Amino acid sequence: MTNPQFESVKTDAAAAITEDDLHSVYAGLVHGDGRHEYYFGNDTESAEELREAAAVQLGMLVRVLADRSDSSVAEITDLAAERAQNMELR
Repeated sequence: MTNPQFESVKTDAAAAITEDDLHSVYAGLVHGDGRHEYYFGNDTESAEELREAAAVQLGMLVRVLADRSDSSVAEITDLAAERAQNMELR
């Protein structure tokens, strides 16, 4: 394993998603063989609350990825928008 902290992150994330007070969950998995999986759920029926939760989750992910990849938020956002347009969801 190249990044020794990766196992710890996976363990912490698995424990965190079992908490009782969650309102929104997203986990995106990228496998070594190129497969992609995602798990997305929200404890709401409201489109407005769903948009807000999605915006918060996207913002957190973009910020972390930008910081850790030495990229700007705009660079990550542009690349993500391009990938999203080309992605087929199952």
